[in-house]
Amino acid sequence: MEPKDYLLVKIEGEYAYLRDESGACSEDVFIALALLPAGADVGTRLHYEMFSYEIID
Repeated sequence: MEPKDYLLVKIEGEYAYLRDESGACSEDVFIALALLPAGADVGTRLHYEMFSYEIID
């Protein structure tokens, strides 16, 4: 999978919804919150590469 940037738009329980910042995908990605780096919260920008997320900005 290619590198992508996401915006964390919603957290429900132990799951997060990520929106593709490039606009290429119209649906949000649903992912377990435990897979995101510590400190990730609504409004956080994330970079995904090599099966790993990191906070950007």
